[in-house]
Amino acid sequence: MVKDRSVYTCDSFSVRFCQSTRKHFNNTVLSLSALQKFDKNPFIVCIVTPELNILLLANSTLLSKISHSSHKLRVDNIRGSFNGSDIIQVIEKFSNCPENFESLFQIHATYTFKENLTRLVEATNNIAPTGQKYNPSTKDKAYIKDSPARANKFVFSTDFQTLKEDLDNRVKKAQNEIVIAALIDNVNIRGRVIEYLITSDSESLSRKQVIELLYNNKPIQGLKMSNNLGDYSKEFEYYSTQTDIKTKVLFSSSNPKGYNIDKMLEFLSEPNSVFMIYIVGIDDDGCIKAALSSVFDSRLLEGSLIMSHWAGRNSRGTTQFIGNSLSEILANNPFAINEVKATEYLENLLLL
Repeated sequence: MVKDRSVYTCDSFSVRFCQSTRKHFNNTVLSLSALQKFDKNPFIVCIVTPELNILLLANSTLLSKISHSSHKLRVDNIRGSFNGSDIIQVIEKFSNCPENFESLFQIHATYTFKENLTRLVEATNNIAPTGQKYNPSTKDKAYIKDSPARANKFVFSTDFQTLKEDLDNRVKKAQNEIVIAALIDNVNIRGRVIEYLITSDSESLSRKQVIELLYNNKPIQGLKMSNNLGDYSKEFEYYSTQTDIKTKVLFSSSNPKGYNIDKMLEFLSEPNSVFMIYIVGIDDDGCIKAALSSVFDSRLLEGSLIMSHWAGRNSRGTTQFIGNSLSEILANNPFAINEVKATEYLENLLLL
């Protein structure tokens, strides 16, 4: 390992050693600007106490706020340091301990430093957040709670088959490029590129430029995607569908980012709305397997993490899918919507 000021670092991870007389460590750990340099790999804080060493993952996703000298912190002015007390101890069901570092880092990998910086600025300086939490009417709530039943009807309809064939054909046309894109290390860029390859117009100039960059092994940056709930919209006579495309590289671990909860609830308040997840799996032999599933599939609900610490004052936050749940659907894709449990899940989201 190489020492970079107070951090020991190598190609795989970085460590910051801190000394404390007790387990609860409140002293300053590192500046946020210094953390940015190491944030793409696991950043571990080792608290050395007289009795034991305590290890915590402290990447930017694992920080609740910035404590020290942070009064000038803005998204365009990275200032301040975080204390040991600012490191989040539990995210959903994962305690911040070495046994869960892999799962926690997979969660972190789906967020950019810029996204975390925006959240930390709001949490630190009480800056008024943008947007507004969706506030459904009584009628809206009725449509939302009826959405699992709508989804159940849709997955057994010919419209479902039409949507699946449409998406499957798009994957088939771009399969060579998708296999190449699956090798992109950055999980955010990888997902965006594959989503773009599937949903974009096959004759568009920007698509051809992206493909050229892929084949020449050049970085793809600044790819703009829609800010809608789903990546692909399709209208039917009785259904209005939004489909979110999720990529699962089967030879590496990942927990793909899910959906914005407020956006999903607002969409499901429409009487004909159906929200689907299209999972694209790529194995180490370059074979592609895809599955179209309802967001209310029991395996997805069980594998959904609600990122509560990401919920600002004007947001219910986002979800994240545990990668194993996507793999299970790819391996065996019978429809498994439990309407009672799905409705309970929605009721819990409405209470956030």
